[in-house]
Amino acid sequence: MEKVDRLDKKILSILSQNVRMPFKDVAAQCGVSRAAIHQRVQHLIENGAITGSGFDVNPKSLGYTTCTYIGLNLERGSMYKKVVERLSAIPEVVECHFTTGPYTILLKLYARDNEQLMDLLNNQLQGIPGVVSTETLISLEQSIKREIPITEEL
Repeated sequence: MEKVDRLDKKILSILSQNVRMPFKDVAAQCGVSRAAIHQRVQHLIENGAITGSGFDVNPKSLGYTTCTYIGLNLERGSMYKKVVERLSAIPEVVECHFTTGPYTILLKLYARDNEQLMDLLNNQLQGIPGVVSTETLISLEQSIKREIPITEEL
C-alpha cells in the first residue's frame, strides 16, 4: 500500500464524515477539480486505502439484538486459515481477527437472541475441527463507534 499525501488525507477526512458527499462538494473543499477528486478516490481504492463504502445498518432493525465477542482457541495456530473458511460460512459472524493473547481468534457476531447464540456456539462454532474452546462476552451497549482519525499532517 502506497502512502497517502496531504490531499488524499483531506479527501479521506471529508468522505469519512459523509461518504455520500458529492465529489463536486469534496472538490470545492479541497480546491481542486471534480475530475481530480474522482482520480484520487479511484487511486485510493486501487491501493487499498479505501476498503469500502456504504451504509451502516443497525443490526437491531433486522432483529439481531445480541452483539457478542467470542474468543476461540485452536489446537494449533496453523489451523487458522481452515477455521476462518468455516467461520466465513456463518453469516452472523461479522468480524474475525487472528490475535495474540489469550485467544487464537476473536470474533464479533450478532444473534437474534440468546437461544440463537447458544445454537451458534454449540452447533456451529464448537463443531469446527480444531476449535478446542470458546469464551463468550456479550456486549450490553456500544458506546463508541468511529473510523480512525485522519489528520492532514505528513
